[in-house]
Amino acid sequence: MRKVSFLLVGMLALAACKKEGCTDEKALNYVEKAKKDDGSCEYEKIIVEPEVQAPTSYKFERDGESTVSFSGQSDRLDMLSEMVSYMKTTNTSGTSIEAAKLLDMYGNENSPFSNPDLNASTKQLKNKTAGDDPTIIAEIEALMKEMARLSDSTEAGKYEGAEGKAGVVQSGTKAYFQNEKGQEFTQLIEKGLMGAVFMHQISFVYLGASKMDVDNEAKVEGKSYTKMEHHWDEAFGYMFGTVNYPTEGTGRFWGKYTNGRDDFLGSNEKLMNAFIKGRFAITQKDMTTRDAQIVIIREELEKVCAATAIHYLNSTKSKITDDALRNHALSEAWAFIGDLKYAKNGKLSASEIEAHKSKLGDNFYAVKAADLTSVRDALAATYGLESIKEQL
Repeated sequence: MRKVSFLLVGMLALAACKKEGCTDEKALNYVEKAKKDDGSCEYEKIIVEPEVQAPTSYKFERDGESTVSFSGQSDRLDMLSEMVSYMKTTNTSGTSIEAAKLLDMYGNENSPFSNPDLNASTKQLKNKTAGDDPTIIAEIEALMKEMARLSDSTEAGKYEGAEGKAGVVQSGTKAYFQNEKGQEFTQLIEKGLMGAVFMHQISFVYLGASKMDVDNEAKVEGKSYTKMEHHWDEAFGYMFGTVNYPTEGTGRFWGKYTNGRDDFLGSNEKLMNAFIKGRFAITQKDMTTRDAQIVIIREELEKVCAATAIHYLNSTKSKITDDALRNHALSEAWAFIGDLKYAKNGKLSASEIEAHKSKLGDNFYAVKAADLTSVRDALAATYGLESIKEQL
């Protein structure tokens, strides 16, 4: 009996030495004491989710429904379009406009628009001007009142605008209503509002912290989008006014001038890609990427503005002996230079912008080619456009 007991103990010891199990330390069922792998190792299953790709166009959906909305911005673009058309009637001698109507269009009061949908809209341009800044609003309204007052003085068929006398100034088939200094009201007001409303709303407001640091989880009640998504769309609406840019939207405001500089800056693609990428980042809760796109949009819009100012300074210089065309181009250049102050974190201070305008002088009949070149070159140096300043 004693011999059998010793034999049994020995067999058990030998079996223990040969214990089998999973010997891979990376396995979920790793057996530390196992001496021989029995093929039973089990591993954590890694599920690779397919990468979600950003869209190639500004089209975003949730549950089969579009989440893109910027109807308020479309209304304001259309309001300014009607205002511009109304102001341009003064380019025909003998045609006057009413200050009250122009002011009503600015504030959307008393049903001033030919489009009934605009009259019914709750939107307006006035209260969005430079963040409802009373000083800037007063400047815009003063231009409107002066334009209307002076428009009463023109006579049909007469082109009497000249230095010291407001009126319509003609060059071939072109004619523009200008004040006694050659400043064209339509350009100063239109481009002024492009900056004070559209650019300011894009750069300062909708891409700013107050509109971006908002809820991005719950959908707005009754809507398909979150607050953050909607605010981003509103910035986009002011920029282009259509999800199909540049197939559409190149005929007015920032879409027009972005497209106009596209051959040299490539801004159409840069801005659209940044808006699409930023909007997609919001859907993915990726605020680092979103913020990077905000920087790109602000900088590229400012560059488009500066490049357009340079374009019109070049145009002014090439038409310097033609009163109508010179003053028309310089009115645009003057306004776009002024718009640079609506670029958040812009490259120029308000005082530097005013210095450029002072260099040109406010009497457009007296502008000098050397001063046009000086301001152009300074802008080109600031915005890294020196290699293309002659071609813009």
